[in-house]
Amino acid sequence: MLNIVDKQKEEQIPPVLRLGFRPFFLVSGIYAMFSIAVWVWLFTSGSPSPLSVPTMWWHAHEMLFGVAMAVVAGFLLTAVQTWTGVKGTSGVKLAFIVMLWLAARILFWTDTPLSVIAIVDTAFLAMTGWEVGYRVIVTKRWRNLFFIPMLLVAASANLASYATVKGMPPFSSSALWQAMLWWFMILISVMGGRVIPFFTAKRFQLEPPKPMLWLDVVAILPLLMLAVMSFFPLLPVLVSAVLMGIAGLAQAYRLYRWQGLKSMGEPLVWSLHLFYLALPVGLIAKAIFVSNPWISHSLIHLFAMGALAGVILAMIARVSMGHTGRAIYKGPKFRFAYLALVFATLVRVVGAILWSEYLQTWVIVAGIGWTVAFGGFVMCFGPMLLKARVDGHPG
Repeated sequence: MLNIVDKQKEEQIPPVLRLGFRPFFLVSGIYAMFSIAVWVWLFTSGSPSPLSVPTMWWHAHEMLFGVAMAVVAGFLLTAVQTWTGVKGTSGVKLAFIVMLWLAARILFWTDTPLSVIAIVDTAFLAMTGWEVGYRVIVTKRWRNLFFIPMLLVAASANLASYATVKGMPPFSSSALWQAMLWWFMILISVMGGRVIPFFTAKRFQLEPPKPMLWLDVVAILPLLMLAVMSFFPLLPVLVSAVLMGIAGLAQAYRLYRWQGLKSMGEPLVWSLHLFYLALPVGLIAKAIFVSNPWISHSLIHLFAMGALAGVILAMIARVSMGHTGRAIYKGPKFRFAYLALVFATLVRVVGAILWSEYLQTWVIVAGIGWTVAFGGFVMCFGPMLLKARVDGHPG
């Protein structure tokens, strides 16, 4: 709990800079709309790209290190205050971290040397890691130290991704994107296992399922192995299929234990279960069709749009309600945004698999659904992020 001196100081800080979730959730939602609009335009029009990097590289990089990583930063910079009891990053320091993120996004549209963009972008991750890490270490909250090596891996992968543009590392950018997608699935698995059953049980007065360490290991360890195997494409596909099958079944059973079927009356809860479902479904489907390059590639969007973007959308809506001092389950009517993203994901995956000759159409339609979803977040929750907490508390 912050004391009155802290509160008085916070009142001098613009509300949007009082905790990390505020600016990062807002810019992530806006950038999600902008970056997809640019991608759809470049993909369907055939126009020359004004970017300083290859278009496909930019699309993959900015979905992972732009949109998704901004949400990760906002979540960690906010959650670490709860974990440790130490005041979270705010004010000028938070503004500087946000500006590092924003500068990297803008510099892609200039003639700035790629090495400079890489340094700025990685500095954003490094500062985020520092702000989270030193709070965890000084308070000895070792349970949350897990996020520090995760951020170090992400920062290293980000630097390597820039090098792939020049053909420098001994692996391709596509291998790196695949590994980072598994990185995000690991993160979602860990965080999902902490919060989804907790939120569900609390909302519906249920008995939360008891943790099963062996199940968590079977569900998550294969994802780590798949991330490493992304850099070894000559390994037999059967190995990948087995790992994905095992992880998919374990993830499905894990999700079942979280009692999602009892959450159908609350969008802020069922959305988490529904979008998380894309992870086991994607793993099992990819295991079955691992030898079919086109289907296997199309299924990537089940992870990227369904599991990653979907869980992000559900989480940032809930966190925005709770951390702005509002009654969590009395917020804006937001069901339409979840359904729009579900529709966009199905169009992008199923449409591309069954009717690949209309791929450009599916990309456009999916882009519209995506924009409605994240535009809805900015419209419904953006004003909350810009204003002080309604309960008068700091943060």
